[in-house]
This record gives sequence, C-alpha cells and structure tokens, in this order.
Amino acid sequence: MLPPPASRHLRALFVDRDGTLNPDLHYLKEAERVELYRGVGDALYLARRHGYAVVCVTNQSGIERGYYTDADVRAIHARINERLREHGARVDAFYYCPHAPESGCACRKPGTLLFERAAHDLGIAFGESAIVGDRPLDIEAGRRLGLLTALVVPPGHEELLAEELAREGTRPDITASRFGLAVARILARG
Repeated sequence: MLPPPASRHLRALFVDRDGTLNPDLHYLKEAERVELYRGVGDALYLARRHGYAVVCVTNQSGIERGYYTDADVRAIHARINERLREHGARVDAFYYCPHAPESGCACRKPGTLLFERAAHDLGIAFGESAIVGDRPLDIEAGRRLGLLTALVVPPGHEELLAEELAREGTRPDITASRFGLAVARILARG
C-alpha cells in the first residue's frame, strides 16, 4: 500500500526525454554522448520561474532488451541535469519505464502509471499541468490525464507525425517546431 500522497498541489511540466530534450540516439548508453537541443535549458529555466516542477517521463526499453542498465539510465539523467545547470535549470524528477512494448506493462507510455507515481510522490495537480513530447504516445498519455499537451514537430516531420496522430486518434493542444516554442506557448496559457 502506498503512503498518503504529498499534500502540496504543484503544477508540473512533464517532458519526454529522447527526441524532446535531447536528440534520439536510439538506445543511448553513454552519458558523455548526451547533448541537449538548443533552447531546452532556457525553456526549462523559464518554466521553473513560472512555478512548474519539471518531471521527465521516458520509455527506456533498452533496459529489458539488455542494451543498457538502470545505472546507465541514471548516469544519463545526471548528465542531463549537469548540462541544464549551465542554464540555471534542472529536471526535478525522472521516471522511466524499463520494459519493452511487448511486455504490456502499465508504466510504458501511453500508459499513465509513471505520471501517477510522480503526482503521488510530488503532489502534482494534473489539471494545472502540461506535457511536451515528440510522439503521439506522449500526447495520448497527457490526454488521458487531462494535461495540456504540446507536440514538438521538427521541420520535415509534419506529414509523418500527422499520419501517426491520425492513426492513434489523438491530437495535441499545441504544436511547435521547437521545444522552447512549445514551452512558451504553454506558459502563455497561464
């Protein structure tokens, strides 16, 4: 049985990791290879200044597949925060699913278990929170929880993502070509 939830009611900016904060290097194992997209640090700094806790929720099936370990993932997360410190920003908490899609777990996005754990642990109010991701599964997870959803659509990927969104039957509240622009649009909504 879980302990009672945290009593605070924070608003959170949930963020995906690979393809959203940093380039998706397909089963990234080495922390020293972590690079953030331009503007990510500044955008997260602004989000925190506007009262958002920053929570990263990411699928990391490479653990179950044996490509890397939990320790590798934790080192990558530490490296992300090291890079963000250069901008006065940080991710307050990282939650990751180690399972492959075929495992059918509840924690893999678009499942919401990791978001629910974060809300419990940190006292997050979903109705005041948002998510930024680069895939329809990020948007679907956010939609299920009543989050404001923002999809980063890099130039040249518009048609592919539109097809994927139509196939999944989901739609973001906000679309943007860059992470920083997505966060600016979330902050503009209050």
